[in-house]
Amino acid sequence: MRSDLLAQVFAACERTPRATAIVGARGRELTFGGLRERALRIRDRLVAEGLGRGDGVLYAVEPSPDAIAVALGVVAAGGVLVLADPGLAPEILRARLRLARPRWVVAGSLLYAVTSFAPLRALARRRGVLLPGLRDPLPELELRHAYTGRWLPGVPRAAVRLRGLDGPPPHTSPGPGPGLGADAADATGASRGEVDDPAAVIFTSGTTAHPRAVVHTRASLAAGLEIFRDRFPVEPGDVVHTDGLMLGLPALIGGATWSMPGPAKLIFERRVTHLYCVPVELAGLVARVERLPDSLRHLLLGSAPAPPAVLRKAIAAAPGAEVLSVYAMTEALPIALASAAEKLACAEGDLLGAALPGVGVRFTEDQELVVSGPHVARGYLGEPPHDEVATGDLVRLDGQGRLVLLGRKKDMILRDGFNIYPSLYEPAIAALPGVADAAIVGLADPVTGDEEVVLALVPGDGFQEAAVRARLPALVDAGALPDRIAVLPDFPRSSRRKLDRAALRAALGRP
Repeated sequence: MRSDLLAQVFAACERTPRATAIVGARGRELTFGGLRERALRIRDRLVAEGLGRGDGVLYAVEPSPDAIAVALGVVAAGGVLVLADPGLAPEILRARLRLARPRWVVAGSLLYAVTSFAPLRALARRRGVLLPGLRDPLPELELRHAYTGRWLPGVPRAAVRLRGLDGPPPHTSPGPGPGLGADAADATGASRGEVDDPAAVIFTSGTTAHPRAVVHTRASLAAGLEIFRDRFPVEPGDVVHTDGLMLGLPALIGGATWSMPGPAKLIFERRVTHLYCVPVELAGLVARVERLPDSLRHLLLGSAPAPPAVLRKAIAAAPGAEVLSVYAMTEALPIALASAAEKLACAEGDLLGAALPGVGVRFTEDQELVVSGPHVARGYLGEPPHDEVATGDLVRLDGQGRLVLLGRKKDMILRDGFNIYPSLYEPAIAALPGVADAAIVGLADPVTGDEEVVLALVPGDGFQEAAVRARLPALVDAGALPDRIAVLPDFPRSSRRKLDRAALRAALGRP
């Protein structure tokens, strides 16, 4: 029997209804019982207002305890969360909406206000935030609206209010509604027979003309959470500090408290036991606090590769914690985990770790990793379903059966007939004294078609370019030695805080 995301969350809410489920950045708390009740009231309200099974819902709610209740309520009502960042350039958001074609927008009242008035939009734009109007982002869609928070000018007049839904206790079933009958839910309030329905659409990449989105079901998300919890267990009494659903939801299912990030002092005040960080965030955090709280038992790094310098800082800042790096992709969450110590000990390539139980792996002829399992997304929006997904990563198995990243398939550099995989060498170079980060990129010669190999470095304490250059022959194959070295104050990063190699190539001379 396939697991259901909603059933797992609501069952945890029923086990310990008075325990604290979520603590927001500003201290707002929601108990497990309160989370379930609020989610079911939102579900009932949306169904009564006409939200039907399979309706896409553009979700633009600021992270908070109430935001999680809203997300659960939307999915419980049969809706599909369309996670299209409203901070995107308007033309990109519109392209994504044309593909997803949602029927609803659910947003915070403040976001409606800011995006509805030109002076406020201009102020946001001066701060680098490009906000499209949410009231009518794509006129052809004829969107319905719902809002959280207090009513503010700019909220559409007919918008459904999701705040302060008082009344009798929510029904076990949502009552009659499009696609949902009176017997459509079990005792947890999760709909039956719908675990394979889409639950979330997550945009990952693509151009304005060809956006790409991953479609996850309640079953695929639940399977990913189960795989994750088996290796990264949480239990009642634990405090999990993260802004990500893929660690926050396992915390709730395990009966732990989900602590939402805010000022750095919160990890000490709340005695956090599990902490998730993007590597660049952790580097900034330990620069401010030096030592993480003694209560910390697990520190997880993810969403981007963790350079050796960051791994060493993590170990030093949390000597009593297990420091792990997660390898995952939006299409398959998660794939593998490796400890910081194991990664630092890997001489060639970036160690990803052994594939987690339940994750199937195979390799194509050119060493691209392909993964399968119950946690793999149904497919890409507008494309046929798939049972496995190509990662785009070139990977080998080491002598212990662990996955070792050689590089991105599209990042391979070809020079003088020699294939160069940057990730095979970057971790070792970044581990050199005085180096904070390292990246190897190829710049195509417009005449010969061959590529110039450039080693870009971010200097750290005690950096000496000559010393780094002297060490390179021992770390890099002769055919992969760089033509030149470029020292930059920092690397450009994408909206997902990963290294933006295209922008780096542009900054180094030739796109």
